[in-house]
Amino acid sequence: MMHLTAWPVLLPLITGFILILAQTGGIRLRRAISFLAVIGLILLGCTLVSVSLTGQYQVYLLGNWTAPFGIVLVLDRLSALMVLITALLALGALWYAIATNTDKKGAHFHVLFQLQLFGLNGAFLTGDVFNLFVFFEVLLLASYGLLLHGSGRLRTKAGLHYVVINLIGSTLFLFAVGALYGVLGTLNIADMAAKIAVAPADDLGLIAAAGLLLLVVFGVKAAMFPLYLWMPRAYANTSAPVAALFAIMTKVGIYAIIRVHGTIFGSEAGELAQYYAPWVLGLGLITLLLAALGVMAARGLREQVAYLVLASVATLLIGVGLMTPAALSATLYYMVHSTLIAGAMFLLADVVLRARGIYEDRFEVASSMPNAIVIGSAFMFGAIAMTGMPPLSGFFGKVLILSAALDHPWFAGAIFIVLSAGFITILTMARSGSFLFYRTSPEKAELAAAASGEPLNRLAFVAVIALFFAAPVLVLFAQPITEFTESAGKQLFNSSAYIEAVLSTPAVTEMTEITER
Repeated sequence: MMHLTAWPVLLPLITGFILILAQTGGIRLRRAISFLAVIGLILLGCTLVSVSLTGQYQVYLLGNWTAPFGIVLVLDRLSALMVLITALLALGALWYAIATNTDKKGAHFHVLFQLQLFGLNGAFLTGDVFNLFVFFEVLLLASYGLLLHGSGRLRTKAGLHYVVINLIGSTLFLFAVGALYGVLGTLNIADMAAKIAVAPADDLGLIAAAGLLLLVVFGVKAAMFPLYLWMPRAYANTSAPVAALFAIMTKVGIYAIIRVHGTIFGSEAGELAQYYAPWVLGLGLITLLLAALGVMAARGLREQVAYLVLASVATLLIGVGLMTPAALSATLYYMVHSTLIAGAMFLLADVVLRARGIYEDRFEVASSMPNAIVIGSAFMFGAIAMTGMPPLSGFFGKVLILSAALDHPWFAGAIFIVLSAGFITILTMARSGSFLFYRTSPEKAELAAAASGEPLNRLAFVAVIALFFAAPVLVLFAQPITEFTESAGKQLFNSSAYIEAVLSTPAVTEMTEITER
């Protein structure tokens, strides 16, 4: 149990090395190893959530060096939840990749997949800003390979934009971290928060500027306005399992804002307490409006789903920008919903693409696709979930966020933009469903017969249904889930407890001596 916090980071890393050694063992062996590792991550995620219910921070000292001199991994309710969400999403994406043989299009798919999980879990658990940068780079390097998996002109072009934008973000990350280290002399998140609270007034301007630069970096990862243009094209042009896994990538940026800015610029930060929140809220509202317009302008289902993911990111930014325990609780509830449903929608878009043959997922009149009733029913369910219509979890998540904004000065503008964007996306998804499933042309039947789409892959479709199942589960078990997110929101707002837990955790030898005495 002492090393439990480290295992979500170690397991995918060890699995990646094993997969490299198993390259000569055939695709079945690599699939089995990768699949078992993801199942293990789900079990670990459930265990970590159970451990986090105590409300105590689990601080793991790498190399047995105490903070702030050594690297620490910190487990709380938020990090445990993110590890579990990542594992569940990874299982759906991996299942679909295996069922459709997508993983056979490149020799190192499973290695990169595990390294991606290694970077994601490390980012969620680290208590050090520089190691957050390191884990960002690990997951980005893996994502570059996964994004280009299967090749193709459009995929390569979108991948190039993705790489360039993220390299710029990484450079800015180093500038921001260097500035903060120059002023504070530490990169441990808890220690930075403690030192900002007592920083001299002459240093506050530089600290605030570095914090905003760091917000820009996290905004790149989260696809926040005006740094979002790379995301829809990159997500729309990669393979479906990779796009589904990437549904958690933008949430890493959201998580980083909550963890880093919410801690070092928390209630203990004096003049700089929550100074970043209006920026996050304002940019979140702009991002939501532009995302809704992007959904309306999309020419294919994959591109449209990518803009729907951007809309969900914007909704999360609004919740983070409100910066109250209730708003953070609502944000976490909506994060679970949006991540899993977005992953399912990317997989469903690929099902539609395969079924329509030469028409792919474009919004144009075509002949009827095979199994149109089954696929169309799944599309309707996903559209209701993604647009936030009742009675599914997207509706409850948005209601919780808007309820948390009732006393905020920007409430009128926020509710207008949220409702307007929701109305636009609902109408647009209804039009998309009409193009894909109802506006069929008998005249094109002969052409369709010559280049017909694939029949429904029922084994792959299981992954879509399994991820969609999150929406009714979040409604049926809304009370215990919201109780968990409420306690997580309160825990996140109590930055002093986080600081004390990290900086006061003794090394193992010291703990043994204390126990013996």
